[in-house]
Amino acid sequence: MKTPPIVSAQEWEAARQQLLVKEKELTRAHDALAAERRRMPWLAVKKNYKFEGPKGKMSLLDLFEGRRQLIVYRAFFEPGVHGWPEHACIGCSLVSDQVAHVAHLNARDTTLAFVSRAPQPDIVRMTARMGWNWPWYSMTDDFDADFGVDEWHGTNVFIRDGDSVFRTYFINNRGDEAMGSTWSYLDVTPLGRQEEWEDSPEGYPQTPPYKWWNWHDSYAADASRDSRWSEVVDAAQVTLGEPQRPAR
Repeated sequence: MKTPPIVSAQEWEAARQQLLVKEKELTRAHDALAAERRRMPWLAVKKNYKFEGPKGKMSLLDLFEGRRQLIVYRAFFEPGVHGWPEHACIGCSLVSDQVAHVAHLNARDTTLAFVSRAPQPDIVRMTARMGWNWPWYSMTDDFDADFGVDEWHGTNVFIRDGDSVFRTYFINNRGDEAMGSTWSYLDVTPLGRQEEWEDSPEGYPQTPPYKWWNWHDSYAADASRDSRWSEVVDAAQVTLGEPQRPAR
């Protein structure tokens, strides 16, 4: 293996600073792309898709769990897929292992759900063994074919206005490999991270950055927000200056 040169601390820091310029450009380009994504047109979903959940039949609207946004990943777990019946597809399982705690998504009015062709008893058994505890439903109709995930994995994003559901975004192939963090999921939603520094259309919900963050077991309505965290954020903003956007 041909390794890079060994340098002094000063040379190493100079190289890091040079690369940091490009990294900041990439971050800002990502922010701009997410802002453009929030302005994507919406496609009305007319079909009444049905899924099977632990408690029986559910509609696509039910998958929102009362929240405004829904992210749906199609995972391959079914007869004929490598690993069946003990495992889902290796690639989809790797995606699953990357999923952050969904309480942070829920706090931004967003639900994450996985869907597969496998029956519910097999899904419940497999997800319990693998330690995956977010909603995972069985498809019962042509949802996968209609949304481009019948032959390959992919992530569809939806928003609802009352009982009306709209498709807002779709990402697959290498786009899916970056998914899993709270931020990567929020950045593909029509409302985004919902923080004040974001470039979003007028009237979109936004709150101060950092302050909405909480421990994943403390978002419940009956749990008080930690006041000390707000004090820490306020003190940092006084010291560093009120940020219009995250530091990167």
